[in-house]
Amino acid sequence: MKVISVFGSAAPLSNSADYETARTVGRLLAQAGYTVQTGGYSGIMAGASQGAHEAGGHVIGVTSAQIEQFRPEPPNEWVKQEIKYKTLRERLMHLVDQCDGVIVMAGGIGTLSELALVWSFVQTGERPCLPIITVGGLWQRTLAAFIDQAYVRPEHKRLITMTRTAGEAVNALTDYFKARQL
Repeated sequence: MKVISVFGSAAPLSNSADYETARTVGRLLAQAGYTVQTGGYSGIMAGASQGAHEAGGHVIGVTSAQIEQFRPEPPNEWVKQEIKYKTLRERLMHLVDQCDGVIVMAGGIGTLSELALVWSFVQTGERPCLPIITVGGLWQRTLAAFIDQAYVRPEHKRLITMTRTAGEAVNALTDYFKARQL
């Protein structure tokens, strides 16, 4: 079973549009037979975890004692398997290294660092190619402002697939894996 890391902010509340989009991503991933792996806490992470749980999927939460020192919060209730590290760095490396694909949802500095790290690792060959899929206008705007042809080659830009909706993201992920089976 392929493990998909879902990155996103801890901030969205359970009644927000971003939370519901994450919940849909989690549900669609589980229905497609993927294991959902998140940072294990609230917001986007909880939404994706909840959606996967409700669809009968397996949910991994990768947590950190260091995070819990500044934000005392247990893993969300839908985490079935917790993997806990001492440091944020160890947690981040697990989320980036121990997955078969990545879906990047709305987020801030932490989510940006997750996206940048996995993108850089694939671009440099540090890790094998994998699908890196963003969801929503935030990343389309951010990447459009960031990507300059003088610094980012077209083939490296193509390592990221930008989608607008949860359904498009999971379809792009599934299409990526199907194309590599041929």
